[in-house]
Amino acid sequence: MRAGEAATAAGVTIKALRYYEDCGLISPGRTANGYRDYTAKDVRLAEEIRRLGTLGLTPKETRPFLACLRAGHEEADHCAESVVAYQQKIEALDLLVVRLTRSRDKLIRRRDAAARRGFPATTEPLKEPDEMLPQADPLPADLPAPVDDGAAAHLTGRTLPALAFAATDGSDITLDTVSDGRWVLFLYPLTGDPAADIPEGWNDIPGARGCSQEACGFRDNLDALRAEGVDRVLALSSDRAEYQRALVDRLHLPYPMLSDPQLTLADELKLPTFEANGQTLYRRLTLVLRGATIEHVFYPVFPPDTHADEVTRWFREHHDA
Repeated sequence: MRAGEAATAAGVTIKALRYYEDCGLISPGRTANGYRDYTAKDVRLAEEIRRLGTLGLTPKETRPFLACLRAGHEEADHCAESVVAYQQKIEALDLLVVRLTRSRDKLIRRRDAAARRGFPATTEPLKEPDEMLPQADPLPADLPAPVDDGAAAHLTGRTLPALAFAATDGSDITLDTVSDGRWVLFLYPLTGDPAADIPEGWNDIPGARGCSQEACGFRDNLDALRAEGVDRVLALSSDRAEYQRALVDRLHLPYPMLSDPQLTLADELKLPTFEANGQTLYRRLTLVLRGATIEHVFYPVFPPDTHADEVTRWFREHHDA
């Protein structure tokens, strides 16, 4: 199978497949015309690398497990070498926990000593200021801007379908029962792993780049949106649920993200999508809702890193609508 098919089957990106090949973890064959030809075994290996990655193992640390699969075992940890690799990772994590705990204790002592030198005591927990929150990398200045192709013109006034999606907070959220008041649902294509997960040519697709930046923007504007009467903010994409949970943890996102890998909402509402590297993805779009009814649509969304500010201004101007 071709790279796009193999990546989809394994739940990774084409760029990740290339990286696994560069590391010598998978070795696809070649067709007569020189294209890579991935087998079911290559897909199984890539899938195992991804699964072990969710446990904190780097691709290179998965070698014993891949060797176990190549030896014919159905489970990658059936071999003694895999158990040894587990233990080595556990010991490394134990050491990291000890070091982090020591650093945390030192910071607590230094903070308390500084407070005793003249800062007023407080019983209120300290809020994490925006400047201390994880930030996405700045966007390139020369990103191409999307144009309004009319693909969202039919949405205002439509009612959300009774579709339920897995959310990063562990719940299942049904769209038509989210809130009786005003709320926001923003749709995005995908978020890339900072190390290797942005598809090739992504920056050249108008409106594609900027998902992490947009997510941080809604995080930082959440209090302002609530002050304008917004009950909830939700995000939705075709990303896998476990990938979204990692993103929520990495960026400290205070709102749930919904996983729609089959693009069922796109089918129901005829939402705009695009093709990239063998995948069908949502175009960036934001819905303002009152109950289950779409009140306003932001489309196209650009630039994404300041879009949450734009949405907040809209609510401020339409607060009493």
